[in-house]
Amino acid sequence: MTHRLHHETIYRGREFMQKLACAHIHICGAGALGSNLAVNLARIGVAHLTIIDMDRIEQTNIGTQVYSMDDVGARKADMLRNLIYRDVGADVEAHAGELTDKNVGKLLKDASLVVDTFDNSKSRKLVTDYCRSHSVACLHAGVNDEYGEVVWNDNYLVPSDGGIEVCDYPLARNLILLVVATAGEALVRFITTGAKESYSITIGDLTITREHDR
Repeated sequence: MTHRLHHETIYRGREFMQKLACAHIHICGAGALGSNLAVNLARIGVAHLTIIDMDRIEQTNIGTQVYSMDDVGARKADMLRNLIYRDVGADVEAHAGELTDKNVGKLLKDASLVVDTFDNSKSRKLVTDYCRSHSVACLHAGVNDEYGEVVWNDNYLVPSDGGIEVCDYPLARNLILLVVATAGEALVRFITTGAKESYSITIGDLTITREHDR
């Protein structure tokens, strides 16, 4: 293992870390959850990431996402790829475009593990349906007000958008980081043991609850 993973290796063990290094994760969405999750995964030893996002960085993204003021106006996927390479030397694949029913088969063709962090129901449903029909493992991470969830595709229900403009969602950075940490741990446990563990998170009482099959 490289020296930058020294502490993680001591905690998890070399065999565990080798499994992480071989994993390839497709992350759909590079916003609040997706950008923080991608950086987190790269820093704990996941060497192969593919990022899919069509959006550009806005000033309103700075508080909850990994980008800086200098990045405003750039494509999120491209800047996330650059940031991860600069920070940890990992070469991330980026697709700075929209995931649609016409290209989902191409962009997720070789995927064995997908994470859905999209902020709209249409895109979430597209990922959900593709992964179910192609038997691809998929973890969904989402937040709503004081609540967050990390749910595997087996038991996932696509939520409605609720008619709220994406830019006006109530969004607490601490909740985002709690959900990201929980999703990250759920992913590494799946990669190394095959276990699919789903969780609900509430920031009001700082509770993380493991969900049983619904």
